[in-house]
Formats: sequence, structure tokens, C-alpha cells
Amino acid sequence: MSKKLGLNIGGRRFDVDVEDNFAIFLERQMRKDFNMEGNNDLKILLQAYVRKNHELFLQEQRINEITKKFEDIE
Repeated sequence: MSKKLGLNIGGRRFDVDVEDNFAIFLERQMRKDFNMEGNNDLKILLQAYVRKNHELFLQEQRINEITKKFEDIE
């Protein structure tokens, strides 16, 4: 089953269909980053993109730190 999530960016409506189990997570994240009831300008979209990539960067660093600890144990 899938769920449709929508967002207005630059005066245009964009809808995406995502699987139910991912939809709950994605909608929660989108509510943090965007105005779900109104319009979002492109600057908001760019800020959200940069913020999420920073989160991925920090997550990757942490994974590498943990992996190195396991390698050092062996």
C-alpha cells in the first residue's frame, strides 16, 4: 500500500507516492523542514537539502568511527 504526500514549492504542487512504512517517517521529517499547508520558496528547499546532507555526513562519520573501533579490536 502507498500513501501520497504533497508539498507546494514555488507555487507548484508536488505529490509523491511512498510506501506506508516509509510515509510515516517521511511525513514527520517533511513537517520539520517545510510548511506543509502553505507555499515554500526555493530557498527553503535548498536549506532542507543542505540540512539533510549535513545529517548524512555526520551519520557517515559516526559509522566510520564505530567501524574503526571494531577493526581495532580484531
